[in-house]
Amino acid sequence: MDARAAGAASTRERIARAARDLFVAKAFEDVTLASIAAAAGVSHQTVLNHYESKEGVVVAVAELLRDEVTLARNSAAPGDVTGALHALVGDYEQMGDANVRWVASSERVPTLAALLDEARRSHQQWLETMFGASLPAARTARTHAIHALHAATDVYTWKLLRRDLHLSRTETERTMADLVVGILRGTPS
Repeated sequence: MDARAAGAASTRERIARAARDLFVAKAFEDVTLASIAAAAGVSHQTVLNHYESKEGVVVAVAELLRDEVTLARNSAAPGDVTGALHALVGDYEQMGDANVRWVASSERVPTLAALLDEARRSHQQWLETMFGASLPAARTARTHAIHALHAATDVYTWKLLRRDLHLSRTETERTMADLVVGILRGTPS
């Protein structure tokens, strides 16, 4: 890679990382291209040159977040309910409020809706990886169990427990673990 291409890649990454911080802290509608440019130390036009639009920037941010989430969530060993939920809740502690805001904005922003659909698919794949050995073999029963696990571990469940019911992180993890274990015990192999 020549120096010019390396500089462009560095600028592109700096914009995405600055935008990540803004999108985590604020609602989608409250983040502007001008605020992204200012946070990255570049011009508004530079952001447009690299990403074409705010939606283009948010796609890059989603890629960064996906990589961070994958790394964090895969720190637990498959089958380790406590470890898996500790990793998951740790992710939600950092990103949960932003996730909830993105869901609220997704009704107005199709790009967000598509990104969230992919995040849901990824969450279900993670559930399959973490708990697959304890799930029923029959396809219909397995799908039902994955859906139940998804409900038990969704960001909205975290929000209910942490934000609405004001449980501690430990109590939230324990409650989610009770739900997950109940689902796994209730699914015949």
